[in-house]
Order: sequence, then C-alpha cells, then structure tokens
Amino acid sequence: MGRWLVLMFGAIFLAGCSSTSVDHYANNTPVFDVRSFFDGDLVAQGVLKNRSGEVTRYFSADLEGSWKDGVGTLEEWFVFDDGEKQERIWTLTPNGDGTYTATAGDVVGSGQLKTSGNALFMKYVLQVPYNDGIIDVNVDDRMYLVEPSVVINESVLTKFGFEVGYLTLTIRKLAD
Repeated sequence: MGRWLVLMFGAIFLAGCSSTSVDHYANNTPVFDVRSFFDGDLVAQGVLKNRSGEVTRYFSADLEGSWKDGVGTLEEWFVFDDGEKQERIWTLTPNGDGTYTATAGDVVGSGQLKTSGNALFMKYVLQVPYNDGIIDVNVDDRMYLVEPSVVINESVLTKFGFEVGYLTLTIRKLAD
C-alpha cells in the first residue's frame, strides 16, 4: 500500500510540474495571427523581476513589423528606466506547418514559435549582459492576444534549470 501511495504522489507531483501546451488555447479568440499582429507599428511597456519577484527594471519599447516574401522582420527598440537602450531585430521564418523559426543577433541558435487560438508560445536562449560579460538565459515566452490590438506577454527566464527572472509586458498595435 505504501509503495502505491508513493507512486501516486510522485505522479501528481510530476503532473503539477508539467507545462501547459499552447494547444490548450486552440478554441480561444481572438485568433493570434502572427503576420497581421506583427505588421506595422507597435508599442510595449513592461517590467523585469528578479527570481524573488521583485521588480528590478521598467521599460518601454517601440516595435515595427514588416513582411516580405512570407518572412517577417520585427525591429524592437527598448528604453529602460535607467536610460539604457537596447535594440533587437527578429527574423520570423515560416516552417510551412503554421510554426515559425525566430532568430535574432543576441539569440543563440533559433527559437521556435507556435500559435494556437489566442496564444503564442516561443522558447529560445538569449544572451544577456551580466557584470562584465554575457550569459545565456533560457526564455519561455507566453503571449496572449486579449483584444485584436493587445497582447499580454509573460516570460520565465531560467539558467541551469532554475528560474532567475520574470518579464511581463503589454504590446499594443497602433492604428494603421
């Protein structure tokens, strides 16, 4: 009896640790169309939290998306509360199955982007300035289209399997 109890609790623990799939949102609307949302001018505001959940930085960003021959370019210009500025340029290449491969100059390899219903999930490794160097941080982005022109993004940042930070931001598509 004790062995079964241990197995049952172990199964419950592992199920609790499993991550929700983007497919869970398949029936949610509005539908997140990557090409239409990330086309044109957008703005974002967000916060970065440390592993304790304390807000350590605030930022705003201007974004501009464009598409040519089916491949998207998303340019991002960030301004942080301490005056630091960062720029990132994403290239979004369709894979033919509704997913995209996402690359950027400070991304190791490529990220995989998948949508379902109103959700977009993407995982990638980002090179982040730290002290006098650069460290690689795993990013798990979860975006939710809550209105046709508004996305809420939650990201979990991990290093060696441990959560080291959190990012929350809102992206708003400007009128065409």
